[in-house]
Amino acid sequence: MVNYAMSLDMVFGSLADPTRRDILDRLRLGELNVSEVAEPYDMSLPAISKHLKILEQAKLIHKRREGKERIVALETTAMRQAADYVRQYERMWNERFDRLDQLLKEQ
Repeated sequence: MVNYAMSLDMVFGSLADPTRRDILDRLRLGELNVSEVAEPYDMSLPAISKHLKILEQAKLIHKRREGKERIVALETTAMRQAADYVRQYERMWNERFDRLDQLLKEQ
């Protein structure tokens, strides 16, 4: 359970940054090399590398070497776990709102 909680902390911490969310959004369309990842941002390659390292530590992406290039791709397991976690609360709140709606209709 501790590993699961730490994993969620890392995922949500990674998602707290708009640049990292944008990187993940762009990777939904397919793999990119590190230079392609860095292209639209007004920041240094070392800064992009830090973002990628955080995403990789959270297991949201993985990198592999192809010749001289480092290829970045989405890793879906951690994101799926985070979505499952959020869905639990979505169900709970939907049930509570449904009960509240029923109570208001009875008034």
